[in-house]
Amino acid sequence: MMLYILLSIVAIISLIILFTYKRDTKSNYSWLEFFAKGKDAGFSFGELQLLRKLAISAELEDPSTLFWSEKQLDRCIGELIKKAELTGEGRNQETQDFLSKLYEYRKKIEFEHPRYKKGISSSRSIGETQPIKVLVDGLGVFKSQVIANSDRFITIQKPNIPAQKGMINWKGKRLAIYFWRKDDAGYVFDSYVLDEAMARGTSVLQIAHSDSLFRTQKRRSIRARTHKPAYLYLPPAEEPPEKVEVKPGLRCIIEDLSDTGCAIAIGGKGVEGLRIKVQFEIDGHPVVMNGTVRSVEYDEEKNRSLLHVEALPPSLNTRNRILAEVFGVKPDYNYNLFNEDESNTEESPVLSMEGSNESK
Repeated sequence: MMLYILLSIVAIISLIILFTYKRDTKSNYSWLEFFAKGKDAGFSFGELQLLRKLAISAELEDPSTLFWSEKQLDRCIGELIKKAELTGEGRNQETQDFLSKLYEYRKKIEFEHPRYKKGISSSRSIGETQPIKVLVDGLGVFKSQVIANSDRFITIQKPNIPAQKGMINWKGKRLAIYFWRKDDAGYVFDSYVLDEAMARGTSVLQIAHSDSLFRTQKRRSIRARTHKPAYLYLPPAEEPPEKVEVKPGLRCIIEDLSDTGCAIAIGGKGVEGLRIKVQFEIDGHPVVMNGTVRSVEYDEEKNRSLLHVEALPPSLNTRNRILAEVFGVKPDYNYNLFNEDESNTEESPVLSMEGSNESK
């Protein structure tokens, strides 16, 4: 009996969606398909109601494309941000939670691209200028770089090993090579030195190829290239993590940005392991990111360092603001606040998510 009642309710809801929501567009688009795909994507019925409104407001010809198209989803996120700003709902916890969920889904769509999924299996695929770290048996880990890559061997910059370690006979030396491939993942492989030579006026090592690259942890976040002015601080341990500073700190430039960290260019030589705070602006709003310098690329000739910073988890509002910058999501204020049909048929606020607590 209970099963019969549940099936009847599902059938009634389906008919309501079919005959009510189909009138929201001038096309013959099936909202049943939209809700079915949205459910498969992990959204609740209440969230899908809001996404439907956003898709109509953004004038998507095929609303279901937002479940696989970054561009279409960005338009809907932009609509949500615009409406939140205009209605004052931007400070609402429910709105921020939904934004966060959309950004996670947006990240998932982008990570489905071949450039993130396709790895390499041979050292012959490593590009020139690739930064690497070299573990030398009994001596430690040192920074280096790929100078050239041929079918016979890889040519790398000879690691700068302190003189107190003594003279090293490189030929035949066992090495472990670590590197991070852009838009991919980290890799490690074992090799050995074939010979020591000079190339382009630099001492180099010719190392053997390997067809057994091990792919380590993949990228967890999307990074955006930027050139954003910022201030760098050394925060006290007891300070609130997102305290906004009113006095300028050390001038720096954010070269890339994500919700999990950033790369910062500074003058002078950086220090690994240092806890720092960087403050910058996004759309006129101050943003504070705390973190630890995990690695440093120092250019001795320019006396300039690039600090790779792993950030502490930011607050939800700060993370959403950063991700809007990373994905380039900017509201289009040329659209009307409400779609003409929506304003005549909907009585609830545009940001309302009735049924959002419904189990998925």
